[in-house]
Amino acid sequence: MNFENWDEIRTAYQVARVGTVSGAAEVLGVHHATVIRHVDALEARLGTRLFQRHPRGYTPTEAGHQLLAVGQATEDQFSQLAARIAGAGEEVSGELIITSLPTLSPLVLPALESLLVDHPKLHLRYLTDQRVFRLEYGEAHVAIRAGNRPTEPDNVVQQLSSNQVGLYVGHSYVDRYGMPTVETLAEQRFVGPEQRDSRAPFWRWLAAHVPDEAVVFRANDHESQLAAVRQGLGLGFVPAYEGRADSRMVEVMPPQADWESPLWLVTHVDLHRTAKVQAVLKVLKDRIGSPKKA
Repeated sequence: MNFENWDEIRTAYQVARVGTVSGAAEVLGVHHATVIRHVDALEARLGTRLFQRHPRGYTPTEAGHQLLAVGQATEDQFSQLAARIAGAGEEVSGELIITSLPTLSPLVLPALESLLVDHPKLHLRYLTDQRVFRLEYGEAHVAIRAGNRPTEPDNVVQQLSSNQVGLYVGHSYVDRYGMPTVETLAEQRFVGPEQRDSRAPFWRWLAAHVPDEAVVFRANDHESQLAAVRQGLGLGFVPAYEGRADSRMVEVMPPQADWESPLWLVTHVDLHRTAKVQAVLKVLKDRIGSPKKA
């Protein structure tokens, strides 16, 4: 399908970004009736709804979210092009989206603090989720991923570090049951993931070495698992940099080689060499790029 009226796409993108017709009209400098006309025409051309209308504004449908992602990527690329043409391509400013697993936040956030201090014109969005954000759709500028090396086409992939975890337990558990040892692991109680087929190497190790009935508490997010370990509900896996800094827990087993997973920095080739992407890559490599040895 050929799009002859790019104004309609630009209008719909602003509605998806802002969430209201009046807000999009203000951004674009047009009457709100023009915004409605453009959105209606584009939906008719595509044969699908881009938004759900309600009294508070417009909420993107799945198709609307795809438009938003592509629109953001396109806007970023045009902004970078304009900056290079104007001779200002080296300024580190504007919005920068970084994504990682939630468990990596304590490792990543100090580096991002340093980035904001050095580049006050930046505005960071830090998105954490188990799902893989699509860089080619503009969902993020930089992704920090764990596990196997990412293989998506048109991405630049660099190894950042390794994610090392140890087996920890809370002091109240030790008071109640005694200090666990490697020899007594089969007798212990454990904290585990809700997703029993997790691909994380340490969870695979747990499934192979600990009876299922010994996992007495399961949670679907890292913060709940961590809180359960601190509370003394059972032994659980904790990133080494986090466990060793927390006096509420004691290390039962240090990080093991078969529990480790590599961490990767992933960027899209079109934006990899832009100033703001290079700035965040540099601070991440400088602050956490060297593997933390046990």
